[in-house]
Amino acid sequence: MRRILIFGIFIFIGLKGFSQLGFCSGSKGDPIFQEDFGSGSGFGDPLQAGITEYRYVSDTDPNDGQYTISSQVGQYNTSWHSYFPSTTYSGGRALIVNADFTPGRFYRKQIDGLCENTTYEFSAFIMNVYDRDSGICENGGIPNNVRFEIWDETDAVLLKSGDTGDILSSSNPQWTQYALTFSSEPGQNSVILKMFNNGEGGCGNDLAIDDIVFRSCGDLTTVESPDTTASPVNLCAEETPYSVELNAASDNSVYEQVFYQWQQSSDGENWQDIPGANSIQYQTTALTETRYFRVKAAEDPANLGSNVCSSASEAFQVQIFPKPEPPESLGDRSACENDPIPYLEVKVGTHETANWYDDNGNLLAAGVLRYQPENAGIFYAEAVVSSRNCQPSERTAIQLEITDLPEVSDEITYICSGTLKLLEAGVSGYQYLWNTGATTETINIATPGTYSVRVSSSPECYITRTIVVNTVPTPGIIDVVTDGWDVEIIPNTEADFLYSIDGINFQAESRFENVPGGIYTAYMKDTESCQVETLAFAHIVFPEYITPNNDGYHDVFEIRGIEFFPSSNISIFDRYGKLLKSGRGQGFQWNGTFINKPMPAADYWYFIEIEGYGTKKGHFSLVRD
Repeated sequence: MRRILIFGIFIFIGLKGFSQLGFCSGSKGDPIFQEDFGSGSGFGDPLQAGITEYRYVSDTDPNDGQYTISSQVGQYNTSWHSYFPSTTYSGGRALIVNADFTPGRFYRKQIDGLCENTTYEFSAFIMNVYDRDSGICENGGIPNNVRFEIWDETDAVLLKSGDTGDILSSSNPQWTQYALTFSSEPGQNSVILKMFNNGEGGCGNDLAIDDIVFRSCGDLTTVESPDTTASPVNLCAEETPYSVELNAASDNSVYEQVFYQWQQSSDGENWQDIPGANSIQYQTTALTETRYFRVKAAEDPANLGSNVCSSASEAFQVQIFPKPEPPESLGDRSACENDPIPYLEVKVGTHETANWYDDNGNLLAAGVLRYQPENAGIFYAEAVVSSRNCQPSERTAIQLEITDLPEVSDEITYICSGTLKLLEAGVSGYQYLWNTGATTETINIATPGTYSVRVSSSPECYITRTIVVNTVPTPGIIDVVTDGWDVEIIPNTEADFLYSIDGINFQAESRFENVPGGIYTAYMKDTESCQVETLAFAHIVFPEYITPNNDGYHDVFEIRGIEFFPSSNISIFDRYGKLLKSGRGQGFQWNGTFINKPMPAADYWYFIEIEGYGTKKGHFSLVRD
């Protein structure tokens, strides 16, 4: 059952009849009576006979002079609020009353079990159920106005009474708690509660009541100590035994004379009287374990034995933290090299946390139950009291192992059609599992595709190598281009091929540098040597310039490699197309003269006809100092 404690303070000035309303200003005992009208949802059972003269209805909202008990309101009456706020003690069902046209009593109940010569607080929650925003009643409808009366068990002596005054309707549903205090007489164990409707029936004056409570009311009693300024007193085990003087302080707001009984508890819930501890002061025994202390107060010594006839102070706690037990390890941890490093964890006692250390006693982390190392090793955790600098526990060792993994890399390779291809895991000495199901270090495959192998150093630790196998591209030579002394083989497609100009030495680059002139064969093959493409070509090296100064360097125009073409013809022209010299290619030279006269520095042109290889033309420079 839900219990929400909502206390209000009400000051009523100059209004006749309800100046006696008010809450207990001191300490309160346990309820001796609480009417919560039942928990659960929907409609409840009617009140016992004699409690009300109003007529009970169910499965509908009550009309004038009727009541119901339900967890829902305004199901059928559109002028009422449609729900109860959950701000009473119990929630659940409530008593819903539609006031009669004539003011009068609508509730009477005898309350038993009171203690004699004791002050009590009566309280109840009331709610005006009319929704002001509905606009059905003028001026917000007739307000609620309830009178409470407490009579002795003979119904002859009025002990206390008070009126709520007008409880106006509102736009939002809201509970309001009202209370009054009264005192029982010697020998009196029962009272009669009466509730009256002060307003007339009509449009409005519809109310709900919940959590009618009677409880003892006593002086506000506190426990103080000249030895310390606050509770709890927190101590480490090494600071015990410990004793403290406790004093009861009462505000004398209710009792004319106060009687005391000191109590102690090991958990703050179950209390035992301390024999002989009945004075305003109490000196505790030498304490070595946590203890709670409180003092009960009553107007009559006979009432100290009952929690409903007396009041009790808040607990004064002496919290003694024992030396912690070593932390409980939640297990050694292991991880693979490529996985996140796991946390190390321990379990400690209440009010405790843990500090973490390395092998050398260096503090790594403080006040945490989980620690994530950076590397493998043995680590140590000690339990410490969270709020005190108490002695720590012995340390607990926890190990973290990190399993190394081999270094592998993915690969793209090729396979010749109709042949087998050997695939390798890339490392030796491990366990293997291929996506083909093979468990060997190497496998032979016959078709292109994507292959993977799991390389394991332990069942939990592995790394995967992926090998993409493609069908080899077909090599093809479009042309061979000579550029001075260099030669470049032009392939028919962009792919990985190997190139050679002697058929022996192959390279991945298609360009060859510093190649002497001559007749060559260009070779091009795929990386698996499935196919080889060849193309014969003539490599002729033409000079870019001549310097005919008889120093032995570049003195004449001559062509390297032309000697391999004896039937070739060469012609030299000036810029105007004038033929300066011609002749057969083999042994052809020009020294930069025409009719034995030096030609000026300028650009000159050559034209070569090579039998079986076509023609070539170009230009060169004649440079003079």
